[in-house]
Amino acid sequence: MIVPFQPSLRPALPEVHGAKDYREFRDTLIEMDQILTKTGLEDRFILERINSLELSDLSSKRYQYYWRSTRLALRYSILRALTQESFRDLSSHVADSQIFQWFTHTSSVDGIRPVSKSSAERFEKFFTVEQIADLVHALNLAVADKRQAQTLLYAETELRFDRIFADTTCVKADIHFPIDWVLLRDGARTLIKAIILIRQHGLKHRIGSAQKLMREVNKRCIEMTHARKKPDSKKVRKAIFRQLKKQVHVIERHGRRYLDLLENQWEQTDWTELEKNVVAKRMRNVLDQLPQAIEQAHERIIGERRVANKDKILSLYDPDIDVLVRGKAGAEVEFGNAFYLAEQEDGLIVDWELMKSKMADSKLTRPSVQRIINNYGNIDRFCADRGFDSPEATDVLDAEEITNSICPRSVSLFEDRLQSPDFRHDQQRRGATEARIAIFKNDYLGRPMRSKGFANREVHLAWCVLTHNLWKLACMARENKEKRKEEQLQAA
Repeated sequence: MIVPFQPSLRPALPEVHGAKDYREFRDTLIEMDQILTKTGLEDRFILERINSLELSDLSSKRYQYYWRSTRLALRYSILRALTQESFRDLSSHVADSQIFQWFTHTSSVDGIRPVSKSSAERFEKFFTVEQIADLVHALNLAVADKRQAQTLLYAETELRFDRIFADTTCVKADIHFPIDWVLLRDGARTLIKAIILIRQHGLKHRIGSAQKLMREVNKRCIEMTHARKKPDSKKVRKAIFRQLKKQVHVIERHGRRYLDLLENQWEQTDWTELEKNVVAKRMRNVLDQLPQAIEQAHERIIGERRVANKDKILSLYDPDIDVLVRGKAGAEVEFGNAFYLAEQEDGLIVDWELMKSKMADSKLTRPSVQRIINNYGNIDRFCADRGFDSPEATDVLDAEEITNSICPRSVSLFEDRLQSPDFRHDQQRRGATEARIAIFKNDYLGRPMRSKGFANREVHLAWCVLTHNLWKLACMARENKEKRKEEQLQAA
């Protein structure tokens, strides 16, 4: 069902003289808006979203409401990935910035109606990863057509997607370095804050000063930090840890008593059941993991035994995190999720995957090649570093008749393949993929990514891929447009 309605009028952007950086930023945002509207991608995306809700018998007014809300969700999510701002800062920034109001369609002739930080957060989670990925591929394919490329990019030739360059990296999680006694402090602090909150709402059980308990835990953690400077540091640290462990056990017992009290007598408070469940879930998450965290710290500090990475708790609040041994300067070990990225020759991202559990690079070639072929058609060349080299990857590329430009592990084979000009070109071009990953991580994901939980990180990462490609195409369009104007002036 299509219900026609008059779109709201957006005030014209003011003419700005000087401030070249701002004018380039504004012109790029205008080109991004043009790409979304001229290709019809935005309208199709919104219509598919509304149809997926399976809403029947919508009035014209209600239909317009869903249409505008979905458009706000799309544009606010793109803007957040572009600015790397928190939801709170983004809400304030849109209310203050004319160009952001224009881009998000929140300005009209009768006033400005930006959304709150809570609405901006809900907007980002409106869509699934699959829906955002479909929009990314549709955007890329829009410039694979010569006519569309002339309209959108002011270019004579369309972009090609037959040469693929891939690499992997680590998306760091927003956690502190996982030190054992700090992990215990985190758990103790969460439980004590919850206990104080429960007591403030009228449910009380016999307990001393909760604030004093927290001060004692903090004191032990500070002592652990400074104990390493003492001559008998191992012995001192073990003694301090035993005291810390006793205090955490006391806090754990208080936490379990208050959780039972909350579960059984929450009707006596002024909380709703939903509010009660939020506090109970927070406490239960820590209480379920605290015994293992204590055992882990005991093994490493008292027993001086190593704990396997697969058995470690790195964060009490984000379970889907891996230990990634990168072996790079300044990043010998990183904590987060492995991330795979594949781009085409012009720098557009065509395939990506955020991995819940780490996987060898050589295992990523087969699924990536299949996804790219399904979305973009046949591939001519596939290039990656030596981590991707394996008999399985070679068989996959040979089966699909794709030229293998993966850097081989064998030095002699690498020297032989350097005789090929195409292989040398691909390996030189592969260096730009390292830069692409750095740009994507630093300018879009943020350092570190703010989103908590694997599902939320995956959704935000998909929005960042869409924003990256949209910004890349808009920059190409702006540069080509300026070149065309200069050529016309010279011809005149």
